[in-house]
Amino acid sequence: MRRRIFHSSSPSFLYFFHLCLSCNGVAKPMPRPKLIYVESAQNQGLGIASNNTACKPLLELLPEGYDAGELDQLISYLINKEDSTGVVLVGHSTGCQDIVHYLRTNAACSRAVRAAILQAPVSDREFRATLPETAEMIDLASTMINEGRGDELMPLRANPDAPISAYRYHSLCAYMGDDDMFSSDLTDDQLKTRLGHMSQTPCQVIFSMADEYVPEYVDKKALVERLCKAMGGAEKVEIEWGNHSLSNRIQEAVQAIVDFVKTEGPKGWDDPWH
Repeated sequence: MRRRIFHSSSPSFLYFFHLCLSCNGVAKPMPRPKLIYVESAQNQGLGIASNNTACKPLLELLPEGYDAGELDQLISYLINKEDSTGVVLVGHSTGCQDIVHYLRTNAACSRAVRAAILQAPVSDREFRATLPETAEMIDLASTMINEGRGDELMPLRANPDAPISAYRYHSLCAYMGDDDMFSSDLTDDQLKTRLGHMSQTPCQVIFSMADEYVPEYVDKKALVERLCKAMGGAEKVEIEWGNHSLSNRIQEAVQAIVDFVKTEGPKGWDDPWH
């Protein structure tokens, strides 16, 4: 029997975002990253330029990310206290890595994740490699980690506008670092190792074809095809002329998300809450 991703008109959406890089490669300060619970999903938008969608921050996160246990507690709260029928995880930029990490944990409440949407899953490593200071800073981060100082902050010039630890810098910028998941030079086997578990969850990949943080040498069409394949056949959405944040293609992005959430799930969908 085929089941819809949601059985009610009020699913919960968790929206993830992290530090955005400015066009000159410097980390641009943003409000402290939050998990956003979107109480309703109207056709006008999912908390994006919508007057009909109520959003409320439930958890403020440290700039370097969050613990999977905290996210699990939040999902548990939505299920048990807010009567949610499940959640859809929506990740922007580095928030995409957060979702991939969480779904790999097999945490107790991860079964309540009805779907995952990755918007702008780009390689921090490939973008940072275009900056002159990156190679030296990766070497420094590696040295600090080997000396047991991975939690210490990198020099200011590694990331002038936002503090970053040696571990976090290495995770984002080093080849096969913990957050190196979407690089175009990874082999198909490497991508599958990092993303293959996503095949257990209905996924949508929204890729901006004019993303300013994807180097010009990267074949964007080929990359998004490989990412979706590694995830077991995720739905692919290519937004022509869309920038990294999709601020110039908001309605197109929102419609793609709404259409995806309305689609039916795979046969044999295991619904732990009904």
